[in-house]
Amino acid sequence: MFQKTTLKNGLRIITVPQEGTKAATVFVLVGTGSKYEKKEISGASHFLEHLFFKGTKKRPSVFKIVEPLDKVGGIFNAFTGEEYTGYFVKVDSSHVNLALDWVSDIYLNSLFPEKEVEKERRVIIEEINMCLDAPMMYVGELWKRVLYGDQPAGWDISGNKETISKISRSQIMDYMKSQYAASNTVVCVSGNISSVKTVESVKKYFSKIRKTNSFLKEPVVEKQAWPKALVLEKNTDQTHLALGVRAYNLFHPQKYALEVLGTILGGMMSSRIFLEIRDKRGLSYYTHTNVDANPDTGYLMTSAGVDNSRVEEAITGILKEYKKISEKKVSAQELKRAKDHIKGKTALQLETSDAKASFYAGQELLEKKILTPEQIFASIDKVTANDILEVAKDIFKPQKLNLALIGPFKNKNKFQRLLRL
Repeated sequence: MFQKTTLKNGLRIITVPQEGTKAATVFVLVGTGSKYEKKEISGASHFLEHLFFKGTKKRPSVFKIVEPLDKVGGIFNAFTGEEYTGYFVKVDSSHVNLALDWVSDIYLNSLFPEKEVEKERRVIIEEINMCLDAPMMYVGELWKRVLYGDQPAGWDISGNKETISKISRSQIMDYMKSQYAASNTVVCVSGNISSVKTVESVKKYFSKIRKTNSFLKEPVVEKQAWPKALVLEKNTDQTHLALGVRAYNLFHPQKYALEVLGTILGGMMSSRIFLEIRDKRGLSYYTHTNVDANPDTGYLMTSAGVDNSRVEEAITGILKEYKKISEKKVSAQELKRAKDHIKGKTALQLETSDAKASFYAGQELLEKKILTPEQIFASIDKVTANDILEVAKDIFKPQKLNLALIGPFKNKNKFQRLLRL
C-alpha cells in the first residue's frame, strides 16, 4: 500500500499509489511547530509558514507563486501545529511534477523579502484578532493554556500580538535554517502515481535540501495536584467551554482504548454526552468529545456552546457522564458501535489522496513508524470493556480535571467548585 525510501541525507520519501483516482497529492511535513519555540519567538513557525508564499527567485511574487497551480485547478495550502508544519498541493495526476516543482521551490528557495515580512506581520495580527473574536475556536487555545501554562505547549500556535510585533526577519531565518533540514522532513506523494518514478522525481526536486541537524524541543512539564479552571470574561450570547482531563500520549499502550472511550462519550450523535447534553437536556447545539495524542502529551476534552444561564448544568452533566463510565463497564453493543464508527469513519476519510498523504506522513514524522489502516483497525478490535473501564478509572480523577470557559463571567470560583467527580 505504501513505500518508504530514506535518502542518505535523511530525507524520507513515502509513496502511496492509489487506484481509481485521477488526483495526486504532494504533502511535505517538517518536524517543527510551536512546541519548538522560545518565548521571544513564539509564533515563528506559523509566521514562517505564511512567508513561504511570498516569492522565490523562480517565482518572485505572490501572483507568480499561485498562478501556475490556479491554471490547472490545483488545491494548495499550508498549516502549522504544535509538532509540525505542512505544505501540500493536490492536482490532476498529470501535473504531479508541477506540484513537486512548486512545493520544493517554496520550501527550498523562498526569499522572504523584508517588506513582505512587515506586511505579513499585520496579516497575522489580524488572524489573531479573528481567532479572539471566535470563542468557539479560541476556547481550544485556552484549554491548552490551562493544561500546560507558560511553556511552549501552552502558548497559542500563532503567537501573540507582542511577539509577532517584535520578531525580526533574522530570528525567523535562523529558526528556519536550523529546522528545515533533510533529516527533519517527510515528503509523501499519494494518488495516481508510480512509486519508482515519483521517488526519482522527489530526489531531483529536493536535491538541494539542507543537511543540518535540527534542534529538539524542550520536554513538556505536566504538573497538576488539583482541578483547574480558567475563565475569559467576554460579552457573548453563548458560553463556550472545554472540559476534560489529562490523558495519554501517542506511545501509550492504551491509546486505542482511549480513542474508543472518547467515541463512546462524545464522538458521534449516538454518544452518551451528545444524547445527554443536546438531545435530553437541550443545552447545546454543538457538543463533542475529542481525544488528542501527541508524542509527549495527550488529553480527552469535551467542548460545548451553551446558554449563559445554563453553564453549570452543562458542566455537571458532562462530569456525570465521566463519572458513570468510570464506574460501570460499557455494554458489548455500545463497544461494538464505537469501534465500527471509528473504523468506518477512518475508511471514508482515507478515500482521497490528500487524506492518505496526511495519514502516512503524519505517522512517519511523529511516531517514526507507519501502520496501515488494517493494522490500526486490528488494534481497535482488541479493545475490551475492561480496557475502557480501566482507562476511565485512571483518567477521570478530580486532580486531572481542567476547564476553560469563555463567557460573561468575572471569576472562576463557582466553576472551580463544580470540578469534582
